[in-house]
Amino acid sequence: MGGKQRIYKQRIRSTQTLKKVFRAMELIAASRIGKARARALKGTPYANTLARAVSTVVSHTRGEHELLKRRHDTDRVAVLVVTSDRGMAGAYSASVLRESERVIADLEESGKVPVLYVVGRRGAAYFRFRGRDVAEVWDGHSDAPQATEATEIADLMRRIYHSRGEDGVSAVYVIYTHFITMVRQVVQVHRLIPIEVIDKVQVPESVPVLPVEVTEREHGPDDEEAQPLYEFEPDPDTVLKALLPLHARARIHNMLLHAAASELASRQRAMHTATENAEDLIHDYTRLANSARQAEITQEISEIVSGADALASKS
Repeated sequence: MGGKQRIYKQRIRSTQTLKKVFRAMELIAASRIGKARARALKGTPYANTLARAVSTVVSHTRGEHELLKRRHDTDRVAVLVVTSDRGMAGAYSASVLRESERVIADLEESGKVPVLYVVGRRGAAYFRFRGRDVAEVWDGHSDAPQATEATEIADLMRRIYHSRGEDGVSAVYVIYTHFITMVRQVVQVHRLIPIEVIDKVQVPESVPVLPVEVTEREHGPDDEEAQPLYEFEPDPDTVLKALLPLHARARIHNMLLHAAASELASRQRAMHTATENAEDLIHDYTRLANSARQAEITQEISEIVSGADALASKS
């Protein structure tokens, strides 16, 4: 076998191995995306129901809970960035990190001090490579988040918001990827704390998102008549105090579920594209190997004919 043929055969074998890996990763992502998508979409109504419950209770209280108040005694702002643990997911992590850089730059420009909290190894490695300090990292479950992890994150965010020492922050922002469809995922920035309470979210039916902006309730005559009556036991303030931590945990968990579904969808698309590219490379290398083989055969025939002619001319 000639030198060129040997090189092309080696490249074909290595590309075929990569193709098998890409195909396996695509099938794994495809087998898991259905469950992740269902969990993300089913978790949103629960989080929105809690948001409406909190809005209802707040309307019957003075709204003086600490998670509803804005802090002005510190310039530190917590930024929670949700990325993936593994690569080969296309631009999934890169899009989140690009948006996080924009948010960090805006905060620094306004005189704030961003404090980074990261979900996923990719984000942690990115910020450490660029010399940015990361206060806390959660990894190992980016494509299958657990409720316990969401509770841990939410409780930590509430704790640093309550803290009046050096660890205290004036706000908590979350940057994650919201799952809309299998081919569309959008990076979003939500303010988690102070908790933002609204009664109704105006969004397309295909885009189930959580409330992201604080709005004033405007009541007209018809609205006043349509408002139901509530009785709270033991009292609205106690109910609100119990609901707000649940609301924060539900929002964090819902964001992690949407991020997991987005990661798997991005990985499935990326691996499908990589498999097709590997097939194209194998086709090209096969054509080049055949061309090299034909050239070698032609050269050997030419040498044989030339040798026969030389022998014939001597005799």
